[in-house]
Amino acid sequence: LLLTLDEETGLTGAKNLDASMITGRTLLNLDSEEDGVIYVGCAGGSDVHLSLPATHESRAAGLEPYLLEITGLRGGHSGLNIGENRGNAVALLARILHAAIENDVPFQISRIVGGDKHNAIPREAEAIVWLDGDARERLDGIVACMLEGYRDEVKGVDDRLAIELRSTEDDGVAVLNLDARNRLVRLLMSLPHGVLAMSGDIEGLVETSSNLAAVRHDGSTVTILTSSRSSVGSALQSVLDAIVASGRLAGFDVEVEVGYPGWKPDLESPVLAVVRDVYTELWGKPAEVTAIHAGLECGLIGERLPGMDMVSFGPQIEGAHSPEERVQISSVARFW
Repeated sequence: LLLTLDEETGLTGAKNLDASMITGRTLLNLDSEEDGVIYVGCAGGSDVHLSLPATHESRAAGLEPYLLEITGLRGGHSGLNIGENRGNAVALLARILHAAIENDVPFQISRIVGGDKHNAIPREAEAIVWLDGDARERLDGIVACMLEGYRDEVKGVDDRLAIELRSTEDDGVAVLNLDARNRLVRLLMSLPHGVLAMSGDIEGLVETSSNLAAVRHDGSTVTILTSSRSSVGSALQSVLDAIVASGRLAGFDVEVEVGYPGWKPDLESPVLAVVRDVYTELWGKPAEVTAIHAGLECGLIGERLPGMDMVSFGPQIEGAHSPEERVQISSVARFW
């Protein structure tokens, strides 16, 4: 029985596994989220941190602070739910700010924050923008127009989306100068988000994706976090290279984290045959066999322990990495 720590925050337990501890070469990985499904492969992935030492300017006379706030999105797991076209609050905030820039709406930004964890689709985002009366009316019009269009994009998926522009208090954070504001917004617009390729081997499986996970201005530094995944190593590297190139074009410092490897499916696996037979014997129907567009420790363990024969399964878990997360009790009994 192998228990590994911190799977959700970076697979650090598996990354630090001493391979000499392990003598077995058959692994039942108890870490999947669909009842009746046996996983035989997973995506590899890596995060990118982009940062810009913020340069500021004085607030222009006659401007008032307004909170531009995006709420009501479902968020969810950046691998498992990325193929459902769920809304990304950071991406939508960037689109509104970019439209304001392109339409010559004069504004300054102090606070901007959205998203949190690398493996969660951002549910909420906000910025404090400084506007005069005319600019406020013009930005209101942009928000109304983009909200209507975005609701069409996520119809039936994120129907509770809300965008509000309202008066707020001075947050005490210095405003970014024009150059830093533009570089930030344009970089957010250029970074990939969502499904980038589907698998040619397993129907319906996302092969490559990227998550625009978070943005934050704390008064001294602007930071952006992305998390990318692929079951094809060269495709993952291509996405990371594109993010790095975009960041450097925008003048940001870029750091690519050491990622985690994927796990290539083996449909001739002996343990897969056993688990499929046992499942059919217990429940009178065959289990589904597939791969997952998320990171599992199987990739790291298989890399450390060549020849490991692996499958992964678990109970029904829905809404992972969001406040809606839940587990189906009856499926826990079947899993056991």
